Amino acid sequence: MPPVIPTIPQRITVHLGPPNSDAENVTVDFVDYVKNVASSEIYPTWEESALRANIYAIVSFALNRVYTEWYRSRGYDFDITNSTAYDQYFVKGRSYFDSIVRIADALFNDYLRRPGFVEPLAAKFCNGTTATCEGLSQWGSQNLALQGYNTTQIIRSYYGNVEIVSNAPVAGITSSYPGRLLRRGTTGPGVVTIQTELNRISQSYPAIPKVNPVDGIFGAKTEASVRKFQEIFGLETDGIVGPATWYALVRLYVAVNSLAELRSQGQRFYANSWATSDPIEFGDRGIKVEHLQYMLSVLAAYIPQIPRLQVDGIFGPATRSAVIAAQQRFGLPETGIVNYDTWDEIYDQFSGIETSAWRDPQDFPYTNAILTGTPPRARYAGTTTMTQFPGSDLSAGNQDPVRQEVVR
Repeated sequence: MPPVIPTIPQRITVHLGPPNSDAENVTVDFVDYVKNVASSEIYPTWEESALRANIYAIVSFALNRVYTEWYRSRGYDFDITNSTAYDQYFVKGRSYFDSIVRIADALFNDYLRRPGFVEPLAAKFCNGTTATCEGLSQWGSQNLALQGYNTTQIIRSYYGNVEIVSNAPVAGITSSYPGRLLRRGTTGPGVVTIQTELNRISQSYPAIPKVNPVDGIFGAKTEASVRKFQEIFGLETDGIVGPATWYALVRLYVAVNSLAELRSQGQRFYANSWATSDPIEFGDRGIKVEHLQYMLSVLAAYIPQIPRLQVDGIFGPATRSAVIAAQQRFGLPETGIVNYDTWDEIYDQFSGIETSAWRDPQDFPYTNAILTGTPPRARYAGTTTMTQFPGSDLSAGNQDPVRQEVVR
């Protein structure tokens, strides 16, 4: 993957056809790409709030393609296509509308993302008349604007709880490959990236050994993990990360996290932050303690043995008690100190909950209940028949009796 915080590319390369077609590639300034697509996709006479909502979606989707290296990680020499079956409509050489130029100049380095996620939202959209999709409806956005909706309200009507990142930095790099082979003895942020990717991919492919610690040092553990990855995915098994292995890692990392999908599992801000050899213990403060507390708070909603705690970034008595409870629950030494084994186990348990049970917040409304209020599953705690047939057919309209005594 590219650096954790996305940047706006100075230029973007567009393939003028479907991905596998023998079509021309055109490289243009990113801001001109936005103006072109917006002038090709939407009407310049629409309400201002609708135009802005659509341009946010156009920028965010294109940035997601660049950030995830969706095409380049598959061996293509472009960033995005102009095929609406895959991407957004771009017309080589077309003119732009003044109203769209004005908004695009202001918004080309703003994008959408889910709170807590790093990657730009894969903000899919369709016209809403001849085609519908899970995402923004272009004509629907105009109808909402005519009803008085502002830009943020329109965006959230289609994408749910998203935030707008403003004034992201512009950079000239769209390729994440560091330009040199990574092998035993290599150090630096490129090694941190592959260690983090291997650890996440190993959750879906357990035969790949995890790399602990994530320290930016390409040692024996990293080499062994790379070799197993290469073996599984049909690459040359040399333990060296060149372009082929690098982009295979990118492709698999994007896939297991669904980073290029509207319902992404999300790349979290803390994904690359665990890069120190020091354990976390009583008295520590800072962002890593906050990440630890957040994960423990999530686990506490599902595992009664782990007490709830406040996410304040301070490793005090309550955090230590929660750590010891987690260590006891997971069969680890009950030290109250978070070393790599403890962090890895807590993260794996947390990730399993976050990426499966919470994948669809419409079906699993956890957002307002996880750190305060009723834990999502507490209301089921009183039953002893979760896996037994209830004795009668279940159909639309049935519901369980209310058990007030188990709601806390």
